[in-house]
Amino acid sequence: MSVFDTPPPHVPATATGQPVADLPEYTVHQLALRNGQDRDDIWFAYRGLIYDVTSSRLWRRGNHYEHWAGQDLTAEMDKDAPHTVNVLDKFYVVGRLKQANT
Repeated sequence: MSVFDTPPPHVPATATGQPVADLPEYTVHQLALRNGQDRDDIWFAYRGLIYDVTSSRLWRRGNHYEHWAGQDLTAEMDKDAPHTVNVLDKFYVVGRLKQANT
């Protein structure tokens, strides 16, 4: 693999341009409600950030292949994703996942 085959690093973006650190924190329970079933919002977490994939036709109904929205998909994506993390560049970060012990 050459340097030209390496995708650029993923840089999370927010819809308003505000820093990711200034976004609200959501608990796993709050995230679970954004599964495309309980509310219209379709979100999932990856590496502590929550992405809004509501506009994606691939996430309609709250799932994308065997992955389900409303949860932390870090382990699944790091293990099984057939694409790089740069696929997330199409979506905005809407929050941060609150750690269970904080």
